[in-house]
Parts: sequence; C-alpha cells; structure tokens
Amino acid sequence: MDMGAFVTVATTFFFILNPFSSLSLFISVTNRLDRGSMGTYANKAVLVAAILLVVFVLIGPDLMRGFGVTMDSFSVAGGIVLFLMSMELIFGLKLTNMDDEKGAPWAIIATPILTGPGMITTAILLSDTHGMTVVLAAGILALLFTWITLRSATRIMKFIGEQTVGILSRIIGLLITAMSIELVFKGAAAWFSNHAAQIVLGILTSM
Repeated sequence: MDMGAFVTVATTFFFILNPFSSLSLFISVTNRLDRGSMGTYANKAVLVAAILLVVFVLIGPDLMRGFGVTMDSFSVAGGIVLFLMSMELIFGLKLTNMDDEKGAPWAIIATPILTGPGMITTAILLSDTHGMTVVLAAGILALLFTWITLRSATRIMKFIGEQTVGILSRIIGLLITAMSIELVFKGAAAWFSNHAAQIVLGILTSM
C-alpha cells in the first residue's frame, strides 16, 4: 500500500467528515440521554456510515457505468456538491432540511451528516485514482477518529468551546472549497480533452 496516498486520502476524508461540525448537532440530538446512550448513538452512527462507505466504494463505479456517467462528468458534479457543502460550513447555510429526516436520531448523524453526498462522491473519485484498498482503509481510519470524537463530544465541547468548533469548521470549509474547485477544473479539462474531436467535428459540420 502506498503510504503517501493513504495519508492523503485519510486526510481528505477527515476534512469531508469534519467531525467538529457534527459535535453541536450530535450533542443537541443526545442532550437528554445519559453517557451510555450517547455512546450507543455514536457507535450506531459511525457503523452505518462505514457500511454506506464500503457499499458505495464497491458498487459506485459499476453504478456510474450503468447510468452511462463518465468519471470526468462525475468529477464536475462531485466538485459542485462539495462546493455547496463547504458553503454550509463557511456561512452556516442550511441547504439540507433536517426536519424532514425520519427514523432514529442517530441515523441523521450517519447520513447525511457523516456519509452524505460529499463523502460518497469523494470515495468514488478517490477509488478511481488510488484504488479501493487504499480508500477503504483510509475511510475506516477517518471514521474511527470521528467515532472517538463523537464519543468524547461533551468533553471536547466543554474544553474548547462552541466558538472554537465554529472556527475550525470554517477553516475546513475553506479547504473543501479549494478541493471542490480543483475537482471541477480537472473534470471539465479531462471531459473537453476526451471530446475535443467530437466538438470540433460538430462545429465544422454545422458550418
């Protein structure tokens, strides 16, 4: 396993998961529960997020081929999704309606907070670049760190405060913005490169 790629992918997943931005939501969901129940919520949320990650890494590329979607166009779409996600972190926007979520509250943490569109998109794109083994190992490591963070949510919030958590979330949001722009540029450049001949032929034909 390429350790450089592993560290890069694990760091990317950590930014996408951004467990610090999940702390306030997790505490609000579990604020009336005892410490044992909070731990159970964290266990279930991260376990479901891990299962979703594995499923989409394994079947994501085949699913894309089934719908006739190229990796280049998916890269552009993924960049847009990550950009919108970063806007939520930076400006505190609410682009997803949490009030419409049904089921157990821990399921809301699992998805769309942890393994949401941004995480799924990044996992599929990185699998194409670095391979499934590296992505799965890095993803599990990032989720393990997230699990530890959620298990220690109350202590972390008391120690660093909500303001510090907000600042960290915005810094991570800026990094995700840069990543999203990079994905859009790379995907668009690759798409035009692969379709340049068809585009030129279409222009000449229309003349």
